[in-house]
Amino acid sequence: MEPENGKLAKIRALLAKAEDPAASPDEAQVYFAKAAELMAKYGIERAMLAESDPNADRPGDRMIVVEGTYASDQLHLLGHLAHALHCESLKKSVTRGRTEVHLFGYESDLDRVEMLFTSLLLQMFNGVRQGRPAPGEKLITYRKAWMAGFILRIHERLQEIEARAQQEAPAAASGRSAELVLADRKSVIAARFAAAYPDARTPSGSSRRRGTGLDAGRAAANRADLGQTRVGQRRRALTS
Repeated sequence: MEPENGKLAKIRALLAKAEDPAASPDEAQVYFAKAAELMAKYGIERAMLAESDPNADRPGDRMIVVEGTYASDQLHLLGHLAHALHCESLKKSVTRGRTEVHLFGYESDLDRVEMLFTSLLLQMFNGVRQGRPAPGEKLITYRKAWMAGFILRIHERLQEIEARAQQEAPAAASGRSAELVLADRKSVIAARFAAAYPDARTPSGSSRRRGTGLDAGRAAANRADLGQTRVGQRRRALTS
């Protein structure tokens, strides 16, 4: 089996090609899709290894702080990423301009959520700045709709990629399928979440946004980077 750092190096190399200004939109989309596929396979491999060696991928939790402009949209993105990548999340505390989100999941999944959240925030904010509302449409309405479209399409893409990786994964050393292994992991995380927050309610479905930016945001999500990690680069708030 290829070393873990070798897999991550491949993902970063693909994403570097996708971000090359010389790459066409179609070429970039191919690179992004391949990077996301490798990232999903990496998550599945860690899960299957942990079936025989629990120390290979242990359940855990971590806190992510969300702050700055468009905080509700940032939280929307984080919640959808957590759901798609087999984690549980809860807004733990809210102070002026700052929200703490408590994530529960296996370490490999928590790493993927945090890595994608940092990257996709930058992509979402950069992309929405380039959009233009229709004549007479408020900028805030357009931007909210754009980000909603972006987030929902990202969620759909991740679910599709994760499901495909699960179907294609070989059985664990124990003979159990990926479907059974992941179902058990989901139960473990759900139990840990319930123990920590017994009174927590299941979040309601996301509200629908209206505006001409919705389709533009979905289109941008089709070209989005689903695996880039920018070491040391801070999440930036969107400014008007």
